[in-house]
Amino acid sequence: MTPPAVPPIETRGLTKRFGPLTAVDSLDLAVERGEVFGFLGPNGAGKTTTIRLLLGFLNPTAGCARVLGSPGADPAVRRRIGYLPAELAFDPRYTAFDLIDFFGDLRGGHDQAFTRTLIDRFQLDPTRPVGDLSTGNRRKVGIVQAFMHRPDLLILDEPTSGLDPLLQQEFHRLIREEVARGATVFLSSHVLPEVEALASRVGILRKGRLITVAAVDDLRRKARQRIEFFTARPVPRGLFEAVPGVRSVVYHDRGVQVLVEGPVDPLIKVAATLTVERIHTPGQDLEDLFLEYYQGGDEQ
Repeated sequence: MTPPAVPPIETRGLTKRFGPLTAVDSLDLAVERGEVFGFLGPNGAGKTTTIRLLLGFLNPTAGCARVLGSPGADPAVRRRIGYLPAELAFDPRYTAFDLIDFFGDLRGGHDQAFTRTLIDRFQLDPTRPVGDLSTGNRRKVGIVQAFMHRPDLLILDEPTSGLDPLLQQEFHRLIREEVARGATVFLSSHVLPEVEALASRVGILRKGRLITVAAVDDLRRKARQRIEFFTARPVPRGLFEAVPGVRSVVYHDRGVQVLVEGPVDPLIKVAATLTVERIHTPGQDLEDLFLEYYQGGDEQ
């Protein structure tokens, strides 16, 4: 019988206290091989502390964490991890080339052709001192050093902060390519549409406690959608209130905005009886649901 695969990240009862403050509270989590796992929560929820515990930068007060089957502090394991912190503390005197060589040496080498490709993809000038770079360009240096050795596990904390929209899309393509290669991604981000686009599962942390782990597809089925119809004539009052799944209706002179939960087919059929000139959807179906979890609703 083939033994079960070891989760790239596994924690049991992981707890970290700083005096009277419990930053991470009895965290039980398993991240599956080859997935993008979104790690979400408001500021101060304990996300960055969790990452530092996984990497061995902090020692737990109680419980344990295993990364790629071993403690995160194991040097052999760290060579197989790509880490992009939210705050980049690079020495401003060094160029990107200097830093790339430094991190490459720490890991026992890196794929130089792939590194050059990353530099080109993210339009990074590697000859300039890091202290002369903008926030977005320093973020590019962080991306290159995290990905250049083709790691088995990527731990990314607010990875696209400071990148322009086009480079954010390039970063998303890079994530998908690395997952297709077999890498696992642990993604902590405040950009909820980014998490929705990339992650297959999410864990939501609040006040140090993991309150839910769910597949993004399952959350989509629970999520409410706002749909606004702009019509040629005012919409008759009372038209949408009895439609299955409709939770609220706001009429205005140019049409109607509807909040619907679940399938939108009944809503669309009623809207088809009107002369609809334009339909607007915010494109953030999961954001309200995530915020409910953040604020204390739907705890599981």
